[in-house]
Amino acid sequence: MSTSTSAPGNATESAPGNAPAVRMSPRAWGMLLVLCGAIFLEGIDVAMLNVALPTIREDLGMSTGGVSWVMSAYVLAYAGFMLLGGRTADLLGRRRTFLVWLTVFLVFSGLGGFATEGWMLIVARFVTGASAAFMTPAGLSIITTGFPEGPQRNRALLFYAGTAAGGFSLGLVIGGLLTAIDWRLVFFVPVALAAVILAAASALIPRDRRPEAGGGFDLVGAISVTGSMLLLVYGVVRLEHPADGRGWTIAVFAGGVALLLAFVAVERRAAHPLVRLGILRSGALIRANLGALLFAGSFFGFQFIAVFYLQEIRGWSTLETSFALLAVGADAVLAPTLTPRLVERYGNLRVILGGMVTAAVAYALFLSIDGDTSYVAMFPTMLLLGLAFALAYGPLTIAATDGIDEDEQGLAGGLLYTAFQFGAALGLSTVTAVLAGAGGSELDGFRTALIVPLVGVVLGATVTAFGLRGRRARAAA
Repeated sequence: MSTSTSAPGNATESAPGNAPAVRMSPRAWGMLLVLCGAIFLEGIDVAMLNVALPTIREDLGMSTGGVSWVMSAYVLAYAGFMLLGGRTADLLGRRRTFLVWLTVFLVFSGLGGFATEGWMLIVARFVTGASAAFMTPAGLSIITTGFPEGPQRNRALLFYAGTAAGGFSLGLVIGGLLTAIDWRLVFFVPVALAAVILAAASALIPRDRRPEAGGGFDLVGAISVTGSMLLLVYGVVRLEHPADGRGWTIAVFAGGVALLLAFVAVERRAAHPLVRLGILRSGALIRANLGALLFAGSFFGFQFIAVFYLQEIRGWSTLETSFALLAVGADAVLAPTLTPRLVERYGNLRVILGGMVTAAVAYALFLSIDGDTSYVAMFPTMLLLGLAFALAYGPLTIAATDGIDEDEQGLAGGLLYTAFQFGAALGLSTVTAVLAGAGGSELDGFRTALIVPLVGVVLGATVTAFGLRGRRARAAA
């Protein structure tokens, strides 16, 4: 595994087991903090908008189905363009890709705040999601190529992952506060934060190396894979609206699969493929991405259930709901402090498995909710979810990028974030469909829907356990 020649300066220090480690220089810390600021921005942007949707629906006169597309448009573009975004960072330069698309993110987030019609907001969110699809894997690959593989990179990635989750958790509370003043602030505040990050990133992120001669850009592959991802995610989103026509949803999925098969055929013959198909032969990478998909789907499905349970069944305000979910943000503290020690002592897979099992326990505890469950009884679920996120999210990021060549780190990041976003869309759609089709009382419907995240994370734990078993078998051999 090679490392970037443009990595920030480092100073060596002794490490456990007499293995050399590297202490990050002030410039390296500055670069990491800038990249953490960007992923924090992405998390807080999504979370704040989640909280503001009911107010936006009322102010812009949108229907419930219409306002759901404000979120769906973002997820659709984010997941649809992610693979292209990750590979673009590898081919055209990670710093350049990061800075350009952070600027686009800034501009269209601000334009969303000026929207006077629902369609304007939906278009702004689609472009914002597309910009995040290029910006996020570029930022991740700057870390994975800028820090040497091993304890230092693991520490940086866990710090990065904790910041991302912390942004989402804090965004729920900040979004509630800003919405109480004016929902448009939910769009304008990220603009100010993005401007600061952009200025710092221009100064602190090292310039890209000159690309090697002889490379090319696989335009047909880019079009086919992006079209496939857009159609597949759109099909998943349509599952939330079964009344819109089952036949059309099936046609959308069929089109997505057809384009995906076309993409594979193109990549096999391309002189300079967008995605080297050989990377998908890595069992560890496939398990990490499948685990990420199942973990994200479970979490976002649970969050959807919890928010609507607290607001519709319990009658809690938006701000009260935000504070109720704040305990999940414990991972922002645990990920950079506790998780690196656990990974160093027990290994990546065992820590991921521990996170999956912890999440399963958290969801199982919430199954006992009723119409007057106290927050004291709900608090263990929220706290355990924070711990589960700290144990699983960062180590999954390490597993998905570990051992990947430097010139494919953007692609690895794109695959990982595609899995996260596709999982989120799938979890939300499945939970929504179960809620729509569940009989009995509304509370019974929520209990039935809670089985979805529980089953999802149990499957994730099973996938991880197979990986751990395979590693033990290879070690024994």
